[in-house]
This record gives sequence, structure tokens and C-alpha cells, in this order.
Amino acid sequence: MTDKKVWTGTGRRKRSSAQARLTLGKGKIVVNGVLVDEYMPYATLVMDIKQPLVATGNEEKFDIEVTVKGGGFSGQAGVSFPSVPQHR
Repeated sequence: MTDKKVWTGTGRRKRSSAQARLTLGKGKIVVNGVLVDEYMPYATLVMDIKQPLVATGNEEKFDIEVTVKGGGFSGQAGVSFPSVPQHR
């Protein structure tokens, strides 16, 4: 049996809060059970969420599952990535 490494984190911004799970994977990002490209109404919000992964060259190395509550889409996008734990 292999243990799958899981990193968890929490983030808050204005009226939004998010909990995230980071696992080794292929770059799939799921927000509230829906793929990020389908959940966020604007491509710029998706880019905001993916930007730190792209900047560090990790966009295809990790899967991220985010549960976000409160606020609007912009606030949810703003809180989503800071909730992802730092992988070191």
C-alpha cells in the first residue's frame, strides 16, 4: 500500500474562505466539485488561480481541490490560491 501525500491549507479574504488539498497529480484544479474552467465565469480569474503554479513550473505536477464559501467569484478566486499549502 502506498501512502498518498496530501497537503492542506486554509485561506481567507474579505467574506470568502477556502480550504484546499494539494496532491501529486497532473494539474487538475477542482473548485467546489467543479473543474475550475467551468466554475469560474472569466478566464482572467482562472489565470489568477493558476498563476503561482505556472510561475513555479508546477502547473502539471499537482492536483488541487478547493472548497470555497462566501463572497463573489473575484473574492473566491483571490482566496483560492493562498489557501493552497506551500509545497517544499
